[in-house]
Amino acid sequence: MDIPPRQAELTDELKAALTSVSTATITSQLQRRGYQNCFLSGLKPLNEGQSMIGYAHTLRYVPARPDLAGLLGSNAQREAAESIEPGEVLIVEARGETDAGTIGDIYAMRAKYRGCVGVITDGSLRDTPAIKALGMPVYHQSSHAAVLGRLHTPLSHQVPIACAGVTVMPGDIIVGDGEGAVVIPAAMLEEIAAASTKMEIAEEFAIERVAEGAPTTGYFPLADENRPEFEAWLAKRNS
Repeated sequence: MDIPPRQAELTDELKAALTSVSTATITSQLQRRGYQNCFLSGLKPLNEGQSMIGYAHTLRYVPARPDLAGLLGSNAQREAAESIEPGEVLIVEARGETDAGTIGDIYAMRAKYRGCVGVITDGSLRDTPAIKALGMPVYHQSSHAAVLGRLHTPLSHQVPIACAGVTVMPGDIIVGDGEGAVVIPAAMLEEIAAASTKMEIAEEFAIERVAEGAPTTGYFPLADENRPEFEAWLAKRNS
């Protein structure tokens, strides 16, 4: 597949905006726009308090078949690890199969050396303690010591995939925090960043009021009658 030019650039400003909000907020903003399946379901962070942001570099596995290696003439996992670019997240479609590893420490180390900023698989990690020691953000379903050939054949990379219930295109934006990871369609990057920032400021105001004993009604979501109070709070916050 010929990879088209990136539809969006992750500027420092956009990175700062998206890493300052939660994946819950980003997911809410995507849902409001009709994107109901963008949060990577069932995956857990490997490291406590980890965060991640980068472009999707996709890798697709299909069920193992003995003749595929000869037919393909290449190893898509190796190709992905050797071609991933700085700022990219390696994201693996493993069909939710957990009874074999999908990536081990050597390929993860190589990807990190090339500038990979995170790994996601909807299957299992192999060499989990060693991958954790790399200090790279990782989201996975479980761990398994068996090599991937037990269940998987790496078919292709930088193609559309389905990972953890989410369609992922090469170059989509992936944001991760302590809850999980969410995929932002590249063309929506700036819109979602701005809307998410605005939403979290409004929620900050609501949290303050509820912590003081106010009811949620009128503050979450913000009602028109409380908007003058919010505007005054916002002016003071920004002064």
